[in-house]
Amino acid sequence: MSGLRLGVNVDHIATLRQARYAGMPDSKNAEPDPIIAAAMCERAGAQGIVTHLRSDRRHIQDRDIDRLRQNIMTKLNLEMGNTPEIVDVALRIVPDEVCLVPEKREEVTTEGGLDVVAQRKELEPTIKRLQTSGIRVSLFVDPTLEQIDAAHELGVEMVELHTGKVANAFSEKIEKQELENLQAAAKAGSELKLQVNAGHGINYSNIALINKIPHLTELNIGHSIVSRAMVVGIENAVKEMLAAMADYKA
Repeated sequence: MSGLRLGVNVDHIATLRQARYAGMPDSKNAEPDPIIAAAMCERAGAQGIVTHLRSDRRHIQDRDIDRLRQNIMTKLNLEMGNTPEIVDVALRIVPDEVCLVPEKREEVTTEGGLDVVAQRKELEPTIKRLQTSGIRVSLFVDPTLEQIDAAHELGVEMVELHTGKVANAFSEKIEKQELENLQAAAKAGSELKLQVNAGHGINYSNIALINKIPHLTELNIGHSIVSRAMVVGIENAVKEMLAAMADYKA
């Protein structure tokens, strides 16, 4: 088993449910259930469950968050924008971890990292409130030294490196440059005693590239695992990803 941990994002389980049952959150027929999926991911070896409660509630609903908090056996990592309403939800349910991310209503999924340098004044009080409640805080950032330094100065425990650019690189030159950026950012974060995680766009093909980033503790992966689950089942999809991570050397 690799020392690299896997957090599985179950948002897209809820996306599939909402495609038919939006507006009927209490329907006994509402499926698939992200809480059942989360339990199956844990049974397959996932070390954490990740979910994003968006302001527009396009997939995960408040009731899902409550049930996840009550039922999962590993840890709950709540991705969220820095908005008063969602911060209040986090303070009420007290997830094990919060990852603060940028959020735009028009995007399909979170695109790009949080600009910690520009948003420091807005982020600082939220981070302190979460930490005072015993919640570990991560910031989802692009792999630049400026963002890593700013995250460290804000006193968070973790950063999650945005891997979207290397995952979607359309040339070897871009892929090489983006991988080098991630490697440098991970090294800088480790030297500053930050836990360094990574996520966005990671799949069964590009995991070999991700395995070349040093000092990582955890990968947070959703879409590719849920997609693979349509063919092999979610437990097998999780096991296949864990197997692909097994060669990782920090």
